[in-house]
Formats: sequence, structure tokens, C-alpha cells
Amino acid sequence: MSATDVILAYLDIWNERDAAARLTLMKSVLTEDSLYADPDHAALRGHAELSESIGRARENLGDLRFTLDTVVGAHHDRALFSWKLGTVATGYDVVEFAGDRIRSIVGFFT
Repeated sequence: MSATDVILAYLDIWNERDAAARLTLMKSVLTEDSLYADPDHAALRGHAELSESIGRARENLGDLRFTLDTVVGAHHDRALFSWKLGTVATGYDVVEFAGDRIRSIVGFFT
């Protein structure tokens, strides 16, 4: 699986409204001990914490969907990409891979 494929699968997690389906996606995309941080969250560890946070966010996002804008670059076990949330928000994420799954995500809003 390419870095782009994994990133697209990661964005699918953010777009999934159903908590059970989201957790299933997480198991295939994120390591069990994955770490997530963004300007609003210092450190969410593991599938349950991130899924709960995504669930709360989805309640406020309505029909808005996350899409991949550009994979800026990827090397070794890391990638930098930009994303869009409909037409209302953009940002960048840095991900660290562990094989074909993501070990950590650090997000930035623009």
C-alpha cells in the first residue's frame, strides 16, 4: 500500500459517522497505540480516544467531508500532506508510519 493509499484510508476514518465502522477502519489504518495531536488535542492515544473525539467532531461537521489536497512529500517512515474540510477549513498533517499503518499524526490547521 502506498503512502497516499494509507492517507486516504485515514481520511475515511474522519468521514465515518458510525462509531463501530470507524473503529473497524482504525484497526486497519492505525496502530493500536497510535498517537494523535492537533491544536485542540495535546495527545489522544489509541483507537478509542481518537474515535470518541472524531465522533464529537462529526456531530458539529454536518455533511462536511475531509479530502486529500496534496501529498507534499514522503520519505522513510513519514509523510506530510494537506487536506480540506469542504470549503471551510484546510490543514496539514504529518504522519509517521509503522509498516502499512500510521503510528502517529500531528495536525495543523490553516
